[in-house]
Amino acid sequence: MTLVIRNLQRVVPLRRVPLRRRMEVVRSVLGIQKFDLGIICVDNKNIQHINRIYRKKDAPTDVLSFPFHENLKAGELPQPGCLDDCNLGDIFLGVEYIFQQCKENEDYYDTLTVTATHGLCHLLGFTHSSEDEWQEMYRQEEQVLEELGRRTGARLQPLSKGLF
Repeated sequence: MTLVIRNLQRVVPLRRVPLRRRMEVVRSVLGIQKFDLGIICVDNKNIQHINRIYRKKDAPTDVLSFPFHENLKAGELPQPGCLDDCNLGDIFLGVEYIFQQCKENEDYYDTLTVTATHGLCHLLGFTHSSEDEWQEMYRQEEQVLEELGRRTGARLQPLSKGLF
């Protein structure tokens, strides 16, 4: 199925091809190529607006995930009953926020990949509301990013490293 990456901001230059290549590998690692996925890149103003509406937090953030299948257990793949159910949901990347948070020696596209992978884990039912949930999500992110590294040479760490 399709991976749609939309760039709805003009603050930070963004080449979609590097992100697409890596996220296709991540989808392969997770075995979710048969599902549609949307990644929407927005600026601070828009991610803050979305964050305020859906999370009641009036601040920009790096990633917000909106799953199509809302009651998945962590790591469980959806079982589509029809073609319309072959959708994982949408990930909103606050690319301006992510760019601002990048440290001097960090690659922006590496950080985008890690952040999008984190959002994708949320679409698959992973959360980090408790230490146990965080550990499970961290292990999943770590496994996916290690395999991505084996396939592409990237050396990436999970976004939620050190959360608890």
